[in-house]
Amino acid sequence: MKKRYIYLYLIGWWLFCVACTGNFRDYNTDLSGITDEDLIIDDNGYGIRLGIIQQGICFNYDYGKGKNWPFQLIQNLNADMFSGYMHDAKPLNGGSNNSDYNMQDGWNSAMWTHMYSYIFPQIYQSENATRDTHPALFGITKILKVEVMHRVTDYYGPIIYRYFANAEKHYQPDTQKEAYYEFFNELDSAVVALTGYIEEKPESNGFARFDILLDGKYSSWVKFANSLRLRLAMRLASIAPDKARSEIEKIKKNDYGFFERGSEKVAVSTKTGYTNPLGELNLVWNETYMNASMESILTGYDDPRLKAYFVPCTDEKFRGEYRGIRQGTCFAHNHYAGLSRLSVTQATDAPLMTASEVWFLRAEAALRGWTDEDEENCYRNGVMTSFEQWGVYGVEDYLKSERIASNFVDTYETENNMEARCKVSPKWNPSDDKEKKLEKIITQKWIAMFPEGCEAWAEQRRTGYPRLFPVRFNHSRNGCIDSETMVRRLHFPGTLQTEDPKQYSALVKALDGEDHEGTRLWWDTGNNNLK
Repeated sequence: MKKRYIYLYLIGWWLFCVACTGNFRDYNTDLSGITDEDLIIDDNGYGIRLGIIQQGICFNYDYGKGKNWPFQLIQNLNADMFSGYMHDAKPLNGGSNNSDYNMQDGWNSAMWTHMYSYIFPQIYQSENATRDTHPALFGITKILKVEVMHRVTDYYGPIIYRYFANAEKHYQPDTQKEAYYEFFNELDSAVVALTGYIEEKPESNGFARFDILLDGKYSSWVKFANSLRLRLAMRLASIAPDKARSEIEKIKKNDYGFFERGSEKVAVSTKTGYTNPLGELNLVWNETYMNASMESILTGYDDPRLKAYFVPCTDEKFRGEYRGIRQGTCFAHNHYAGLSRLSVTQATDAPLMTASEVWFLRAEAALRGWTDEDEENCYRNGVMTSFEQWGVYGVEDYLKSERIASNFVDTYETENNMEARCKVSPKWNPSDDKEKKLEKIITQKWIAMFPEGCEAWAEQRRTGYPRLFPVRFNHSRNGCIDSETMVRRLHFPGTLQTEDPKQYSALVKALDGEDHEGTRLWWDTGNNNLK
């Protein structure tokens, strides 16, 4: 944030948290600002709601308080950094904040607060409005519901999901296992609704003018459902492999398939008025820079995507080079301001899922023996599809490369230097053991998913890959976060404890562990269980 606005934003955010995160029952009041008159103009009712939901995933829905700072709090100051993608070059809060595990509740409550206050109410209303009369829109609502809320549970663990807005059930939380199993049920409903509608009205495209994630085709939304199911199934690979395999079997029986080509992706489009908040943070606020782990891996690999993801340093001493910032160094200076920022602009579409991610999911499923696909072929397709998506060349040479990550050399303080943690190369070796193959798959998936930090952080926690640099200074509460295993989740919003202690107690009970950032989520077993 621009320095002169920092305290105004923090004060505003504190007031917002007090108003909105305390009593969960307040979430049943829709705060999005949409009026009944808005909903009936030009048959916009269903589309406006779905537009808010789509724009709210990579949050840039303006509910009257600004469009970019919510995204910074929801994602950029936590997941984007913890994933190893980005870091701020400014010493906010004296240099001690989320970076060194001095976790900031006002930042880390944002995902919970915004999704429950603005986005989930629209999902709830859209479900009720379309369930019996508009099957295609009902199916799309269900897919969006899963896409939105799996991100929330992957931050915190237990969530209020099945009993949202249900006072009779006392807004009972779901454990993460219950939430994930319900996600699959929701996707079942979505696929049935959409495929049935396509068969009945194959030429219909009534949602096209409201679609800002895909191409307006209902068949593409079925592909999204299949691809999302695969993502969530692989998340359970270690904790519930039988369930994961059963979900993959469902996909095999569906004729619509996955995203496969570089042009196929789910992304919030900037062609309809949406502006990418990450671009604003990057180009106007000057607060999104390359993370040291990104520097180590991309420069070590001599990865052609480096120049597509980042811009060279502007610092005269390092002009033309690509340099990043190590997390957790507690710097209190501005010497990193001339290092590599992102190439993302306000006009860059915000990706949520790409075909390359899906290929890497398929590679892991094949590695585990859950499909009859060839793991190496899927891996190669993942890399090639990513190169195609970004319009870069040299993929064949890259796939033959045995280069590994480079050591990190800090541009200002030598004590921050670190030997490279990632020791695998891009080249696929059939003789490698399964664990090394998985590391290659996930490392390449991590590179390909940039800049979508939410999914990258989730997969890094699930698998331990890629191997990221640990923080230099660890200022977590009572040492609750281990420097090597890193942040495992976010704390529930602090105001829940004081404003709605019953709800908070129910969430902690569903967590089955202590409410701190070192507690592992249900799917985070610490063991990839490869046999």
